[in-house]
Amino acid sequence: MASAGYGPAGARESARANRRWWDGESTGYLQAHGATLGRDRLVWGPEGLDEEDARLLGPPGALRGRAVLEVGCGAGQGARWAAAQGARAVGVDLSAGMLARSRALDAQLGTRVPVLQADAAALPLADAAVAVAFSAYGALPFVADAGRVLAEVARVLQPGGRWVFSTTHPVRWAFPDDPGPGGLTADRSYFDRTPYVERDADGRLLYAEHHRTIGDWVRLVGAAGMHLVDLVEPEWPERPQPAWGGWSALRGRLLPGTAVLVCSRP
Repeated sequence: MASAGYGPAGARESARANRRWWDGESTGYLQAHGATLGRDRLVWGPEGLDEEDARLLGPPGALRGRAVLEVGCGAGQGARWAAAQGARAVGVDLSAGMLARSRALDAQLGTRVPVLQADAAALPLADAAVAVAFSAYGALPFVADAGRVLAEVARVLQPGGRWVFSTTHPVRWAFPDDPGPGGLTADRSYFDRTPYVERDADGRLLYAEHHRTIGDWVRLVGAAGMHLVDLVEPEWPERPQPAWGGWSALRGRLLPGTAVLVCSRP
């Protein structure tokens, strides 16, 4: 019998499972969430915080002519947005299925954003190759060794470069993944870092997410040789915003759902 719960999941096992999962879910994921993500927007999370408004990557015009990397790019929406700002943008993702969706969107829009299939823990770029890197829920929630990913990002960033990434807000791990009233009562320890895993009847890992506390993230950023400039916790908007899994207006007005870490390389 298939199972879902909490248990161990190593780096290689997580990478294999999540690559298969995203390959299989790529079309359905965009059908379900395409209205929120758009085709050429950079949206930091289910709350709908848009880079067009937030400007976490810099003021208007800051990306023009600069090399920009989207880590865990999925269908390339963020990289496509950066390219429209005049950046020389490229996306990297583990999933061939998601990259196929990116090429399909390029065909629809008449755009062309270069994308590479690679593990975020081994970026196929030279040292100091990019001025700005970002990731909107890409890669980091799904990797067992987030420190290695951050070290790779620091390696490819130019001195003075900016790195911005969003992930599930760590406090949400203490609460059930329920958008209704049932999701408002903590049922596990915030400090329990055991991954969430789904396995098939034979025990093969199908999906994994990995939890870090806020303190863990701060230390990982520092260990990678970067500075934490800001920590953004988007509030649920007053405008209508569709629920997304455990993210909803009910929960979002009481509990943070997303954490966005703005970092720089000295």
